[in-house]
Amino acid sequence: MNYYDARETRDPAERERELMARLPAQIAHAKANAPAFAVVLEGVDAATVTSREALACLPVTRKSELLERQKAARPFGGFAATAWGADCRRVFASPGPLYEPESARPDYYRLARAFFAAGFREGDLVHNTFSYHFTPAGSMMETAAHALGCTVFPAGVGQTEQQVAAVADLRPNAYVGTPSFLRIILDKAGEMGIVPSFTKAFVSGEAFPPALRDAFAARGIVAYQAYATADIGLIAYETPAREGMVLDEDVILEIVRPGTGDPVAPGEVGEVVVTTFNPDYPLIRFGTGDLSALMPGPSPCGRTNLRIKGWMGRADQTTKVKGMFVHPGQIAAVAKRHPEIVRARLVVDNPDLNDRMTLHCETVHPGEMLAGAIAASIRELTKLRGEVSFCTPGSLANDGKVIDDVRKYD
Repeated sequence: MNYYDARETRDPAERERELMARLPAQIAHAKANAPAFAVVLEGVDAATVTSREALACLPVTRKSELLERQKAARPFGGFAATAWGADCRRVFASPGPLYEPESARPDYYRLARAFFAAGFREGDLVHNTFSYHFTPAGSMMETAAHALGCTVFPAGVGQTEQQVAAVADLRPNAYVGTPSFLRIILDKAGEMGIVPSFTKAFVSGEAFPPALRDAFAARGIVAYQAYATADIGLIAYETPAREGMVLDEDVILEIVRPGTGDPVAPGEVGEVVVTTFNPDYPLIRFGTGDLSALMPGPSPCGRTNLRIKGWMGRADQTTKVKGMFVHPGQIAAVAKRHPEIVRARLVVDNPDLNDRMTLHCETVHPGEMLAGAIAASIRELTKLRGEVSFCTPGSLANDGKVIDDVRKYD
């Protein structure tokens, strides 16, 4: 079988209907069982949220808000719908610290689907080099491998020589970890005169450029990557087509303009916002802070879900100008005040070491009066002076940047 289950190849319209049909119950569940969402979604009638348009009207909850609420109400800030005991087997900490629950449900993070696409099968011996303490990465991978019937060697991080020795003794055929650590293990094995037994790899946690993928392939290791977070679990995964990443079947993904909750046009780079159907951690419109873009059409591998281009940077472009913080949301607010603006991008530079802000605005109706009005909005919303520069629609780079800080201090 080439697919993890039949859902991967179903008609896209059927998938969309099923996701939208599940959405009201998940929103109602979050409001009833996660106290933070009772506040965030106050006044929202869950029964009416049955479309992407209705979902886009709900507020985005970003990781920074998660952190602030957790500081005020440990351990989960009221976002979890679970408690210690049978419903919560483990709790992990990500940098922040942010605490995440893990329940006893098999394949809690839903990564088995991505492992299957990477060629992992029952009977594989998996050498898992992700951390097993504090952060959930090791458990995320182990629970996925177990769901497929794989055996796992919990190697964890570091101890390169011991890792190579274990590979020589156990002869695992599958590697899980960061791509950089796989390269380190291969190099150390070469120094020790050992031929590694890996034939497949599942990598995540850092960039995986094609050149490194090809270098592994030249050594007989076919490697695939996925996009997942500790909060959400699997978001998207690479397939043998090697054309973007296919979305998981159990998330609703939106691409929004950084600093806002407004969906961008298809193909435009923006922040990844995800709604999950996890009953224990029911995150609704969770802003990951990562940038990506939707790709047109289905994957050549036969999977019919939406695809994204993968990780394209961070959406939080907050910068400090003349001692004042300037946020993407402020720039979005300026653009909203002036419907003539198609798209806007604030460039911060420092000629003669003096900070300068210039708002580049795509518009079909430039003019001095509009420039003056926009400059006044910049001053009102940021408390800083800014220049205005007009350009034709479609001329600004499609890279998700709302604020581009190009200052140099040489």
